[in-house]
Amino acid sequence: MKIRPLLDRVIVERHKAEEKTPGGIIVPDAAKEKPVEGQVVAVGPGRRLENGAIQPVDVKVGDRVVFGKYAGTEIKGNEGMVILREEEILGVLES
Repeated sequence: MKIRPLLDRVIVERHKAEEKTPGGIIVPDAAKEKPVEGQVVAVGPGRRLENGAIQPVDVKVGDRVVFGKYAGTEIKGNEGMVILREEEILGVLES
């Protein structure tokens, strides 16, 4: 299913949860934490300001971002995808 974000919304694909701890213990699915890091796969055009102008979104497709554990909305049918408002993104990871 294809989805196009509107306004200042961003679609992020979560990174995979760790399967093992650094010590080698396998983590069961029930105990895995949701990753709070992912890659931007789609970006809306931006937020409309009061004067009618559109302020573009600061992130772009391909950026690695960090967001809150409970931020955004999971997209059903697209496992690991979450749609966020731009303000829910905490930062961009740079290498």
